[in-house]
Amino acid sequence: MGPKRDCRCSDFHKRILFSDEAHLWLNGYVNKQNCRIWSEANPQVYVETPLNPEKLTVWCALWTGGIIGPYFFKND
Repeated sequence: MGPKRDCRCSDFHKRILFSDEAHLWLNGYVNKQNCRIWSEANPQVYVETPLNPEKLTVWCALWTGGIIGPYFFKND
């Protein structure tokens, strides 16, 4: 076995990166998992959406060095 390694890192908090992405459909579709829309009325409207609509993906990250992004990716 090799030498023991010290796993403690004094600047560990500087190595943490938080990231997220969001998908935006270009035809106006809203993903109900990502958005909550509140209304006083409850219209029962049937809306058809294409099987594979064009969408845009946005990615961004935060870390101790600042903000990374946003980056935009067009998905067909």
